[in-house]
Amino acid sequence: MPKMKTRKAAKKRFRVTGGGKVLYQRAGVRHNLEKMSGKEHRHLSKEAELAPEFVPHVKRMLGKR
Repeated sequence: MPKMKTRKAAKKRFRVTGGGKVLYQRAGVRHNLEKMSGKEHRHLSKEAELAPEFVPHVKRMLGKR
């Protein structure tokens, strides 16, 4: 059986931790930052955990399942 290919778009957007959680970078930190409060900018700059209903799909795209 052939190897399962990784979807490169998913590889660039998500990462899987050692415990199996899927993390992603929040949107909205690329431009118009002068309008944003410092608190909001700091919040958006941190990685977030993906909602559990999307985890199996993303893991499959990454070739982890």
